[in-house]
Amino acid sequence: MLTKASPIAIDMAAQIIKGGGLVAFPTETVYGIAADAFNAKAVQKLFKLKKRPLVDPLIVHVADFEQVEKVCKISKKAEKLMAKFWPGPLTLVLPKRRTVLDIVTAKNPKVAVRMPKNDIARNLIRAVGSPLVAPSANPFGYISPTNAQHVMDMFGNKLEMILDGGQCEYGLESTIIEFVDFKPVLLRAGAISVEEITEEIGRVIVPDKPPRKPKAPGQLPWHYAPKTKLKIMEPGVIKLEKNKRAGYMFFKMPKEFPYTEHVEVLSKLGILEEAATNLFSALHRLDAAPLDIIYAEAVPEEGLGRAIMDRLRKAQKNKNKVVKKRK
Repeated sequence: MLTKASPIAIDMAAQIIKGGGLVAFPTETVYGIAADAFNAKAVQKLFKLKKRPLVDPLIVHVADFEQVEKVCKISKKAEKLMAKFWPGPLTLVLPKRRTVLDIVTAKNPKVAVRMPKNDIARNLIRAVGSPLVAPSANPFGYISPTNAQHVMDMFGNKLEMILDGGQCEYGLESTIIEFVDFKPVLLRAGAISVEEITEEIGRVIVPDKPPRKPKAPGQLPWHYAPKTKLKIMEPGVIKLEKNKRAGYMFFKMPKEFPYTEHVEVLSKLGILEEAATNLFSALHRLDAAPLDIIYAEAVPEEGLGRAIMDRLRKAQKNKNKVVKKRK
């Protein structure tokens, strides 16, 4: 079931998807679970497996621009972003074609579309011959997976195949941009910074709060959460816990270490790109430890720091408040 992503394995995975099945596969951002975007039963099966609310839209993944035309209408500014950042970790929310299923967009008139950079992902889409919906390969609201073992640990034999393509390049989900009255609006901070997009098309509107009804994935106030309680700590402030089993996640190498073995450092030199790549893997390791609480150090909110802090704030709100059973 967990299979190295060879050409033969990709062809096998494509046959599973064509038959209405679900396959986990790598992208440059995180691992996703693929279903045929035009197969309503397969998409429903995907929502059920992830326990994902139907109000949360999916992203349609395409292999080429011919497939883009099948799912959405393209504006000039969108074309400019596609030319610069596609294939890559940028999702655009654009007016949908009638062929796009309502369940994919949560009945929104627009659809989220992206062309992944990862060769395994695009080869799989080509082999299927159809765009794929592919939310992150985790139970809804939990930490996103950045390697195949994460997926295996969470779903096991509930998936028909897991294509192993190694560690994800970026380790953060795609940035999502919508055009409202021809103005670019940030719907989700991600692997491409707002600053990079601004350089290409001018000012990007960053809303103060998410919409009541999600227009794209990752807009609910809680998400990306470990089962262990997480609390954000200010840079340089270490809260030592005497009566709790605490883990710590630092942005860069701290001047002093807390008295515990459960410490993760996202980037020894404080490089945001490296920290973003390591974020979810560090959270997976801390969540697997016997801890009562995880303290996560805040990072500067510039560049990819905006996306990292978005993930940490939503993880801190963890709606489910799952309490892990201790051995």
